Amino acid sequence: MEYFVSIVAIVVSGVLTNNIVLNQSLGICPFLGVSKKTQSAIGMGLAVTFVITVASVVCWLLYTFVLEPLSIAYLSTIVFILVIASLVQLLDIVLKKLSPTLYSSLGVYLALITTNCTVLGTANTVVSQGLDFFSTLITGIATGLGFTLALILMAGIREKQALCKPPKPFVGFPLALIAAGIMAMAFYGFNGLSFV
Repeated sequence: MEYFVSIVAIVVSGVLTNNIVLNQSLGICPFLGVSKKTQSAIGMGLAVTFVITVASVVCWLLYTFVLEPLSIAYLSTIVFILVIASLVQLLDIVLKKLSPTLYSSLGVYLALITTNCTVLGTANTVVSQGLDFFSTLITGIATGLGFTLALILMAGIREKQALCKPPKPFVGFPLALIAAGIMAMAFYGFNGLSFV
């Protein structure tokens, strides 16, 4: 029962209370860049979720069974970056074959997953917190879902903003940043959730 509660706490933390974008301010570039249309936000969110989950697990395995036993844990950042770059390249190839429309709608943002700090940040977090394999897997999925949730919510807000006529100084990114700040404050309200 205690393990189940800790898993629920990891999921709630990754999605709501410790949202990677709105609480930790990681992944702001794709958050603001891809969040103009809900369809591309969903595609980007799912792609990032996949990469975060697989990268977290692979990086945890490499750190636990290769880097630490060989006493070369100081190389973890370089190894993690190489793993992430390889996974994104694989995702690029798969999306080009299986879903050309999603691939073309993501455009340059697919390459941004390689430099998306949410992926590297999650890999570093699972290693630094000393999580076990299953908790690492759940953390990767929950963090990706939290990123996707923030992206979809922001896309919905920006689609509604396109229908209104804001004052000229607020058109575009200024209004998007204000909306992101309000969303971050709203998500901060979830910090009161407790499972203890």
